[in-house]
Amino acid sequence: MKLYLSIIGAAMLIISAVNIFFGIGAWYFVLLAVVWCTLLQFALDGLIAIIINKMPDGWFAIDNPHYRVTERERELYKRLNVRRWKDKVWELGWLGGFSKRELREPGSLSYLEKFIIECNKGVLTHRLSYPVGFLAMLTLPGIMPMTIALPVAVVNLFLNILPTIVIRHNTPYLLSAYKRIEKKQKLNNAKTGGVL
Repeated sequence: MKLYLSIIGAAMLIISAVNIFFGIGAWYFVLLAVVWCTLLQFALDGLIAIIINKMPDGWFAIDNPHYRVTERERELYKRLNVRRWKDKVWELGWLGGFSKRELREPGSLSYLEKFIIECNKGVLTHRLSYPVGFLAMLTLPGIMPMTIALPVAVVNLFLNILPTIVIRHNTPYLLSAYKRIEKKQKLNNAKTGGVL
């Protein structure tokens, strides 16, 4: 969380300083515009998260092909060394009632299924936030959409791509665990004749 807040704070300072230095507007107007665009990013990202969280879990089911991670994608995540830095990425799933920070019930099929569904919801949330972040450009006058709103939107884009990568990196491992436990339960049921 500190890393994200540091990136956001540093970006706000740099964008403000550059715009003030080049006389894009009065210093107080530049500061207001930067704060406005940043808050708008948070609001739009939050609105998307709320909307996605209200959607039926069935739309994000384990077998939904839209969320399948390909082998090429997995190789890319290995090359990006996601395992090394993934824990530094901001995880806000707890705001929606399900934290994806740690695996709390690794032996539970229903928990793993819910975890994967929440991951799929997270992926869609972040992906929709990519273009929506650029809407702030419509709210500023003159050249400020290019000098203030665009850089803020690019920072927002970067900060949404990172959790998407982390979620997509983790999902195949969760799916493997799910399938392993499911197979084990089917074998146990077959041995006991389906009687528990």
